[in-house]
Amino acid sequence: MKKFVWPLLVVFFLLGGLAVILIGQVVLPPEPRPESVVALSEKWTDSGHADADAESFVHWDEDEPPVVPQNCAKCHSAYGYLDYLGEDGSEAQSVDQAHPVGSVVSCVVCHNNAAHDKETAFYPSGATIDIPGGSVNCAECHQGTRSGLAVESATMDLPEDEVNEELSFINVHYKIGGATRYGSEVTVGYEYPDMSYVGFYPHVEDYQLCTDCHDAHSLEITPSECAACHPVVSDLGDVRSVRMDDTPDYDGDGDTSEGIHGEITTIHKMLHDAIQAYASEVAGQSILYADQFPYWFIDTNGNGEADEGEVAFPNQYASWTPRLVKATYNYHLVFEDPGGFMHNAPYLIQLMVDTVDDLSNAVSVDTDNLTRPE
Repeated sequence: MKKFVWPLLVVFFLLGGLAVILIGQVVLPPEPRPESVVALSEKWTDSGHADADAESFVHWDEDEPPVVPQNCAKCHSAYGYLDYLGEDGSEAQSVDQAHPVGSVVSCVVCHNNAAHDKETAFYPSGATIDIPGGSVNCAECHQGTRSGLAVESATMDLPEDEVNEELSFINVHYKIGGATRYGSEVTVGYEYPDMSYVGFYPHVEDYQLCTDCHDAHSLEITPSECAACHPVVSDLGDVRSVRMDDTPDYDGDGDTSEGIHGEITTIHKMLHDAIQAYASEVAGQSILYADQFPYWFIDTNGNGEADEGEVAFPNQYASWTPRLVKATYNYHLVFEDPGGFMHNAPYLIQLMVDTVDDLSNAVSVDTDNLTRPE
C-alpha cells in the first residue's frame, strides 16, 4: 500500500466549522457580526448624531457665508472633527478653519485610522485623560467648551458681591457627560477653594466607558442590563429610581426611598431658589432661567416665572457679581448633563451643596439638612 503524502495545506471540519491548518498554524473563520450593517445603519439613522435637521447641525445654515465656525466645527461638522483628528492631513488636536454646513456625525467621523488610534481626550481645563476604545472620541465632543478654571479666571480678586459690567454668564455648553464622568480630574465644575471633589466615578467593571452603557450607533442604553444589579429597573424611566442601599439623604427631605436622580433634582431646585434670592437681594435685579440661550434673563415682574416676552435675547440678565457667575455656572452645568445622576452623582451634588452654601453667605438659605458626599 502506497503511503499517502498530505500537502502542506490541510482542510478539515472541526466542531461544525471550517478550520485551516497552514504550516502548523490554525486559522479559524471570522466570528459572525453580532449585527448586520443594515441594522447598524438603521440605529444610526434614528439617532441624534444623524439628525440633519437638529439645531446642532443647522444653526449656521442662514449665516453669510453658511459655514460652521472654526471654534464650533470640531463637534458640529463631520469635516471639522476629521480636521481636529488630523485625518485630513492637517495638524491634530486643532481645527484649522471653518467648514461647510450640511454634515452630521457620519460613519467616517468615528471610523477612520486617526479615530481608531486615538487614546487621549483633551479637555478645556487643559487636562488630558487616557480613555480606551472608541469612547475617547465621545469624550472629545461631550466635554463642554468651558471649565471651572474659566470661571475662576474671570472672577479672581474681584469683590464677591459687587456688580461688575465686565462680567457675564459663562456657559459650559451642552451634553457634557464626557466631562462630568471625570469630575475633578478635568475640573469641569467651578470648585470652591479648600474643598475636595471626586474625580472619575467608577461603576462596575463591565460598565466604565461610554460605549459600555450607550449603544455606539443608536446612543441608547439598554435598561435590562441595569436590571441585573438594580432590580427596580424594568424600563428606561425606572433608571431614575436607582438608589444604593447606603445612599445618604443628601437633600435632607426625609425621603430615603427616592432614586439618586430625585436627590439631585431637589438640591438643584434649592440652588435655583437661592440664585433667585441672591439676584434680587444682592445684585439688585431679579433673574430667571430658561432652556434657551443665553439661559439667564431679567425677571421683569419679579414673580420667579418665565412670562411672555421675558425669555428673549434683548432681555438677557446683566447684573453679574462674581458670586452669581459661579453659582449660575454650576447650576447650568447640572442641567446640561441630564444623565449626570448616572455619570457622576457625587460630583454634581458636591458642586451644588457648596454653591448653595456659598450663596448662604449673602442671603438666607437653610442648608442645615444638606449632606455633602465625601
